[in-house]
Amino acid sequence: MSEDFIPEQKRWLEGFLSGAAAVQAARKAGPAHASAPAGVSSGPDSAAAVAQDRTVERGGKLVDQEKWKRGGNPLDDYARLKAEARAGAAPKPDDNFRWRYHGLFFVAPAQAGYMCRMRLPNGILTHWQMDAVADIAETKAGGYAHVTTRANLQLREIKPENGPDTLEALLRAGIISKGSGADNIRNVTGSATAGIDPQELLDTRPAAFDWHNHILNERAMYGLPRKFNVAFDGGGAVATLEDTNDIGFQAVEVTAGGGAEPGLWWRLALGGITGHRDLARDTGVVVALAEACAVADAIVRVFIDHGDRANRVKARLKYVLDAMGFEKFLELVEEKLGRKLTRIDPTFVKPRPPVDRLSHIGVHRQKQAGLNWIGAWTPLGRMLPEQMRALARAARECGDGDIRLTVWQNLLISGVPDAQIAQARGLIETAGLKIEVSNARAGLVACTGNKGCKFAASDTKGHALEIADHLDAKITLDQPVNIHLTGCHHSCAQHYIGDIGLIAAKVAVPGSEDEAEGYHIHAGGGYAEKGSIAKLVFSDVTAADAPARVEALLRAYMSHRAAPDESFHAFAARHEAPALAHLALGMPA
Repeated sequence: MSEDFIPEQKRWLEGFLSGAAAVQAARKAGPAHASAPAGVSSGPDSAAAVAQDRTVERGGKLVDQEKWKRGGNPLDDYARLKAEARAGAAPKPDDNFRWRYHGLFFVAPAQAGYMCRMRLPNGILTHWQMDAVADIAETKAGGYAHVTTRANLQLREIKPENGPDTLEALLRAGIISKGSGADNIRNVTGSATAGIDPQELLDTRPAAFDWHNHILNERAMYGLPRKFNVAFDGGGAVATLEDTNDIGFQAVEVTAGGGAEPGLWWRLALGGITGHRDLARDTGVVVALAEACAVADAIVRVFIDHGDRANRVKARLKYVLDAMGFEKFLELVEEKLGRKLTRIDPTFVKPRPPVDRLSHIGVHRQKQAGLNWIGAWTPLGRMLPEQMRALARAARECGDGDIRLTVWQNLLISGVPDAQIAQARGLIETAGLKIEVSNARAGLVACTGNKGCKFAASDTKGHALEIADHLDAKITLDQPVNIHLTGCHHSCAQHYIGDIGLIAAKVAVPGSEDEAEGYHIHAGGGYAEKGSIAKLVFSDVTAADAPARVEALLRAYMSHRAAPDESFHAFAARHEAPALAHLALGMPA
């Protein structure tokens, strides 16, 4: 074992690997057919096994992923992952699924290696952890990292033989990857400015960390039929996009007379999945601040019992809610809890403080006197090791040591005194990152695209930067605008909530049998207090034509808005899709 481990860590790892190897050996010696492991009816995996049995008893056919899980929990396969890595072997489809439980995703043919996703609760890491990620990116991966739309980090282009080494190097830095992929609860997001925002109602960090630690230490939370997202919004200036999650906990202030004690509560929203054109809906339930983890646990357990294990497309919480209705679902949650939930008339809930759509970029005052947060724009989340080290240095020498990732694929340095703003700016900008960008660029979001994902139909990150360059040269926007590019139906970049949202498609080339990379263009999406799903305006636009078509939509907005301060969202809401297309196509080139 590596000399980097202290004796206690060595003993722990030796015991873990020995136990995992024993489980694997027992599995190989057992029956070849897909049956639940012995004793599962009373163990932490029992609820998932019972749900699988129920599917089969009703005449359903388990999908492959459920069959693979039925052969044994993937968390027990780490020893075999290490053994195969030593041989430099690429995983077969079933193992590619299993290894995601440990944080490794084999992404061939887009890239000949693994992607590693981390777990950074509330999107926060320390300066020394960022330094460690930079080192790992340089020595184990492809020499860069991505900030994701779940306020998380990914490393890419990891050779198979480096997979376990990457996981263990992250662990030595205090960063966990367990359960960050496959059918698990993903990274826990919270307000990026938690604890430092002058307008926030609540610091989300305690709740996010509580839920994060619960997931890691409760084996039953790994028996889901599909992935699951949870977010906590504290009412701060930077939007958390909790309404795009399966569970959205929204900090609210309750007034007297509504049946709940006046003060701060979590409002419970359920069923967000924007790739399926749905935002989380208010349940009418408010949750005491200390009860969020228990309520989330009960919701997940109901999902384990009733989620679809025969159809991956429908294996999300939204479809459980659609099938049984919110009230029946909440009754089942109450059965798990052993008590009633608190329901309240929404008229007794004060409105959420408004989000500031530019608060994730630039210098902003904290609630602590004389301190500031600085938002740094990354090129759609991509950072090189030297840039990560510069950010770590800025956080260490000029701030409070924390680096806060956002769902907008950028990050914040917090706790910067007034006297050190210039120094922090210098460190960040010298590294090639930006503190100030145009309104179009500030709201630009793109998924990995076909350079790193086999599902994507276009180079979303490359095309997004081309759109930004085009707009910056052609038009000056005086209002924030969000432009989201996503590569496939999974909608990792959440194109349906963008002011303008583009989803990749292969587009026929006139006069040829060839196809070009392109997009279907939507408009009018929104989030937070303006939550809505964008509508399709243009189909089959080539990537080459996309910048001009987006420009035309924005010129139509600036020429036809009802007032100088009307937002693009409000403008799009006043027009049906054909009218938006007509206005845009009528704009001079």
